[in-house]
Amino acid sequence: MNQQHIHCIVNDCHYWAQGNKCVANEILVATDQFGENQPDRVDAAMAKQLSPEQAGNCLGTCCKTYVQKGSNQIGIDNVKKQNTF
Repeated sequence: MNQQHIHCIVNDCHYWAQGNKCVANEILVATDQFGENQPDRVDAAMAKQLSPEQAGNCLGTCCKTYVQKGSNQIGIDNVKKQNTF
């Protein structure tokens, strides 16, 4: 199986790495509405328990896994930082 690469240009995220790569071991892409209404601990580790939603277009989506670099919220969502590529 080929390794998947997630590209990210949000460099103030804890999971951002050189070359604009996301190095989170898993991510949750959600609708903006979902992201705005759920606490940070609701993230990729809970994905199988969540109900799918329709966004309508790319502007209605967000990366729920974002955590600001140096934040005290790192790890609250049980997502881990992988070794860089």
